[in-house]
Amino acid sequence: KEEKEIKVSTTDPDSGYMVRDGKPEGFFYLDHRTVDHKYNIITDVHVTAGNVHDSVPYVDRLQHQIEKFGFTDTIEAVALDAGYLTTPICKALHDLNIFAVIGHRAFSPVKGLIAKWRFKYDPEKNVYICPQKHELAYSTTDRNGYRMYKSNKEICKACPMLTMCTRSKNHQKVITRHVWEESKEWVRQ
Repeated sequence: KEEKEIKVSTTDPDSGYMVRDGKPEGFFYLDHRTVDHKYNIITDVHVTAGNVHDSVPYVDRLQHQIEKFGFTDTIEAVALDAGYLTTPICKALHDLNIFAVIGHRAFSPVKGLIAKWRFKYDPEKNVYICPQKHELAYSTTDRNGYRMYKSNKEICKACPMLTMCTRSKNHQKVITRHVWEESKEWVRQ
């Protein structure tokens, strides 16, 4: 079993070891700011250890703003950069019916393999349909809330697109879909 090494400062154990492109590496703190879009006033500042991703405290800080300023029905929209396009954030905004504009990164598939977006999800049948019109059936859900959809190995073995679809030795394509993926799709729309 592989264990992740977590660096802890001997002089300031509350800080977190930060490693980010274009930033200095070391033990730091991060401040997370909420800004009013109309007047550009900072309405909240929250400090975390440097190894806490910016998206982690977002939902709690949004709830804090709602309670602090009584924004129960008045928050219409939020604008966030691509680092905030996470399933928990999308789910929270969807549940609160807050219009979200969130940037996204274009993830490129493994070179030579068909991109996930080319597999269409059918919510009525709870299956993915591959570009060759075959179904990937639901298999299981992992502890992190990802549903696994697996192709039929026997069908895939004879498929002309096999080498463009998967590199698995057992000829099976597996696609994951988070249980809250609907909320992410709602944000993208």
